Amino acid sequence: MDVMSDVVSAARTGRPHSGRVTKSAPFAERFPAVPSAGFHIVLQGTCRLLPPQGEPITLGPGDVAFLPRGSAHGLAADPSTPVSGEPPADRPTVVLLCGGYLLDGSAPHPLLNDLPEVIHLPTRVGRHRELRAAVDLLGVELDGDARPGSDSVLLTLLDLLLLYILRAWFEEQRVSGHSATGWAEALHDPAVAAALRAVHGDPGRPWTVEELGAQGRLSRAAFARRFTRLVGQPPLTYLTWWRMTTAARLLRDSDAPVGTIAQQVGYSSQYTFTHAFKRQYGLPPGGYRRHTASAPSRPAQPPSSA
Repeated sequence: MDVMSDVVSAARTGRPHSGRVTKSAPFAERFPAVPSAGFHIVLQGTCRLLPPQGEPITLGPGDVAFLPRGSAHGLAADPSTPVSGEPPADRPTVVLLCGGYLLDGSAPHPLLNDLPEVIHLPTRVGRHRELRAAVDLLGVELDGDARPGSDSVLLTLLDLLLLYILRAWFEEQRVSGHSATGWAEALHDPAVAAALRAVHGDPGRPWTVEELGAQGRLSRAAFARRFTRLVGQPPLTYLTWWRMTTAARLLRDSDAPVGTIAQQVGYSSQYTFTHAFKRQYGLPPGGYRRHTASAPSRPAQPPSSA
């Protein structure tokens, strides 16, 4: 079981959206906080992203800026340009791909919580070639009128883009040594990664700490210490958390009865399952299903051309 793919699949609650945007210089635009993850990718020209805190980030051709929690931010041709909602039009100087993903914010996965407010992945020759390829394909697909199959192609490319962004960031953290603990390390630690794959592959199994430790050939105590240090919670706490996350995905994406879903995630008692689910999500399973069914299916539109 690929843990990162599983996490992203469980977190997604709607269709991703993207668009190709041409900006004029000078320009400055503010984006309010939104309940979704967003991205800006520069195809041509240079601009600056103004994060909620810290110094402006210069974005050049091929650079990716990803905001996993949809934080308020600005984009400007120059950081001294006053940020407003209506930038003046002059001549096209910057072409971007902008878009977003609806993610379940009610109980975000700790892997996603490890991410900073802004991820900046600058262009590097020979690094993250798969990310560069996805960006190039998206740029081509969004250039001009829609062609047959465009909807499916775009959805697939946007799914790939999200995974490639996350993969690239976690690899950068691990290689740079900036993250000695946390999910960047957990995904590459043989014992912890083996246990995570086991939990994600069969969340309904009545796992014990001993059994999970055996996946990586560690004693119960040594495994529990290592898992808790890297993942941020004890093994069985994470198991329960992931069971509820899996149940939430099934409630959103299927019409299966609550009792059936309870059994799929390891609960023989629907009452016990309902209590555990409400503790994590604040709603009983049926209420959660109704709430998510009435929620928007995609994030806000990307910024318009200017």
